[in-house]
Amino acid sequence: MRNAFIRGLTALAERDDRVALLTGDLGFKIFDDFARRFPGRFINAGVAEANMVGVAAGMAMDGLRPFAYSITPFATLRCFEQIRNDVCYHNLPVTIVGVGGGFAYGPNGPTHHALEDIAVMRTLPNLTVVCPGDPVEAELAVLQIGAQTGPVYLRLGRAGDPVVHQHPPEFRIGSAITLQPGSDCVLISTGGILSVAMEAAGLLRAASVEARVVSMHTVKPLDSATLAQCCAQNVPIFTIEEHSQAGGLGSAIGEWLCEHHVSCSLNLIAASDHFAHRSGSQNFLRAQEGLTAAQVAHRVTSVLEAVAC
Repeated sequence: MRNAFIRGLTALAERDDRVALLTGDLGFKIFDDFARRFPGRFINAGVAEANMVGVAAGMAMDGLRPFAYSITPFATLRCFEQIRNDVCYHNLPVTIVGVGGGFAYGPNGPTHHALEDIAVMRTLPNLTVVCPGDPVEAELAVLQIGAQTGPVYLRLGRAGDPVVHQHPPEFRIGSAITLQPGSDCVLISTGGILSVAMEAAGLLRAASVEARVVSMHTVKPLDSATLAQCCAQNVPIFTIEEHSQAGGLGSAIGEWLCEHHVSCSLNLIAASDHFAHRSGSQNFLRAQEGLTAAQVAHRVTSVLEAVAC
């Protein structure tokens, strides 16, 4: 997704000279072309993420549209106060870009895992939370963010994220994408685990279970119309996210159900409430948390069988 992000940002910067990029001493090589083409709009703020966000807020107050980029825990948790007070309080058009959502930086350990960021960021007033499902969505999201008037949190994967969309879909912030219909259950995914949701749907189809798959790339605000359609199917709904069960997409949809007085079977498939002390690749850590396609498909069939009894 990193390459897709910079492609989208470069295209946006070409048509909008207010667009600027700040990095917390990351992105070497992939940002070289952007820095060369827009030398006055690229700043390496060093390993000082809180200061970087403050600088971005000042730039936005001066009419620019800055994107502040770092590894997800450092872009969000380390400088939460600056995002809250400098950016969101003033409703500034600053985009906080967190790269490496979930277990993308798996071997680096819990300090680099990002399992709390959606929960934390969606509490902030004025902030839109966008978690693209694949590189295609990531590039389209950047272009859409260029039209936003307030702050945005953009959660990205890392490198090598599978491409799910073979053709660019219609992408609008706040409007989910239905990748395939299904009458037996609904799989709602956010972020780079979308490919797992699609693979799980394929396994379910082989078992004669037709699953509707939805990419809920915008966690705040949620797409009420799509959620209402999913609930109207009166089948179990499963949220799939590479994030803690607490406060993520599943929690957000649960809150939506309560607010709208809707009753349905909501099942959260997410990381459990603990730190991952075992080191390993993203796929290894996903497997530890039940987030592989086979594990998701097994969880879905188990729930469907229990409902049928």
